[in-house]
Amino acid sequence: MKRRFVYIVLSLFFLLINLSLYGQRQKPKNESWYDEKPLHFGFSLGFNTMDFNITPSQAYLDSTSLYPEVSILNPGINIQIVTNFRPAKYFDIRFLPGVSFGQRVIRYYKNAVLYNDQQRIESSFLEFPLLLKYKGDRLNNVRPYIIGGLNYRYDLAGKKEYDEERPVYIRLKRPDLYYEMGAGLDFYLTYFKLSVELKMSTGLRDVIVRDGNSKQPEFMNSIEKMKSQIWILAFHFE
Repeated sequence: MKRRFVYIVLSLFFLLINLSLYGQRQKPKNESWYDEKPLHFGFSLGFNTMDFNITPSQAYLDSTSLYPEVSILNPGINIQIVTNFRPAKYFDIRFLPGVSFGQRVIRYYKNAVLYNDQQRIESSFLEFPLLLKYKGDRLNNVRPYIIGGLNYRYDLAGKKEYDEERPVYIRLKRPDLYYEMGAGLDFYLTYFKLSVELKMSTGLRDVIVRDGNSKQPEFMNSIEKMKSQIWILAFHFE
C-alpha cells in the first residue's frame, strides 16, 4: 500500500514537470534580481510521510515470533528557513535549518494475523540539511532542478521511557544522518519565486535503542535493523 502511494506521488509530480515545460510559450519573464544575488533567503513549508525500512529478525521465521511492518503512512509537516548561496550560474548551495513533525505506526503480525499491540512512534525533529542544487536553463518563468545532500536530524521525542500501558515497546536513538535527493520546479512570480520540490530522505543508521530494560523484549527482538525514511513535498518561498 505504501509503495503504491509513493509511486502515485512520484508519477503525478513528474507529470506536472512535463506538462509545465511542454506547455510553456514565449512570454514576458518576471525579473529575478533576488535569484542573481550571491546570497538570498526565504522560508519553506512542507508535508511529509515518515516511514521505516525494517529488516525483520531471522527469528520471525519461527511461527511463535512477531513480524514487524509499517503499513500506515501518516502526514506530517515541515517548517524551514532557506539560506541560498550561489557560487555558479547553475549551482546553489542551500542550508535549510528547521523543524519537522510526524509519526509512524509499526504493526506486528503472528502467524500472518495482526497482533493485538502496535507501536505508535511520534517524532519531532530539529534538522540541518546542507544540499547542492543543480538548475537547468530557465524557460520563461519556470526552471527545473535536481537536488541532493546530507541532513542531520535530532529527534526531540526519541528515547522515551518504556511504558507497557501506552504502549511503548521500543525506543529510538535521537541523532541520525540522512542522505537526500529530489527534484523540483522554480516558478518565477511577480514578486517572489515559488519552488515545488519532492524529496526522499533516507537515514544511515539503525535507530533502535538496544538495551535490556524492556519487560516485553519480543517487540524489539523481532527487528534486526530499522532505518528511517521520509518523503517530503516542500514549497519554498524566496
